[in-house]
Amino acid sequence: MNLSGKTVIVTGGGRDIGRACAIRCAQGGANVAINYHSSSDGAESAVKEITAAGGSAFALQGDMTSEADVAALIKQTVDTYGKIDSVMHITGGLVARKTLPELTSEHWHAVMNLNATSFLYVVRAAVPHMNESGSIVVTASQAGRDGGGPGAVAYAASKGAVMTMTRGLAKELSPGIRVNSVCPGMIDTDFHNVFTKPEVRTHVANITPLKREGTSEDVANLCFYLASDEAAFVTGTNVDINGGTLFS
Repeated sequence: MNLSGKTVIVTGGGRDIGRACAIRCAQGGANVAINYHSSSDGAESAVKEITAAGGSAFALQGDMTSEADVAALIKQTVDTYGKIDSVMHITGGLVARKTLPELTSEHWHAVMNLNATSFLYVVRAAVPHMNESGSIVVTASQAGRDGGGPGAVAYAASKGAVMTMTRGLAKELSPGIRVNSVCPGMIDTDFHNVFTKPEVRTHVANITPLKREGTSEDVANLCFYLASDEAAFVTGTNVDINGGTLFS
């Protein structure tokens, strides 16, 4: 598999899964435009790693819930590389765990904007610059299938929206642009460092058939496949990557 000569935008590319996606795409021969929000060190170090290996990349700060910042990312990508072949939308997050009595309107809208609206903004801005054999890959979540853990109703709902958007966009953008999502389970990232208790992580790893948490690189390899021409007949899918904890 390779992405030689192609240009890939990776949003949320400054840490964890996003950073791993940026590195994997560059290893596969792609030019990489990295968006980051606050993880400047991770994004800039990814650019250095990519260029040191002979690849091409840049990093641009931006909030993907801002249409102006999205437009700036698309413009710099097109100005630098002349085209967009693939979008990996990794931007997203839980923000905070809020049970129903704690779930304010502000929190609900913030989580929906971060996970679902940002995806809309990026796709809508990128598609006019994509070629006739492009690909879009977005991170949904196992929470979009099973409702998530305690206090994750808003997050699960937003990821469910991303999964449904994946199906709708796959129809609307066919046959030229394929659209798929990945649905990670327990992945060893800052997300779970912040929001999941260590004993819960240990328990989930122990009951997982593969007996471990996933890694950012595991998810990046799947995203890379879905973006590549080897997945040319795959669109509208929400692909589980959870070590066997949930079968859909």
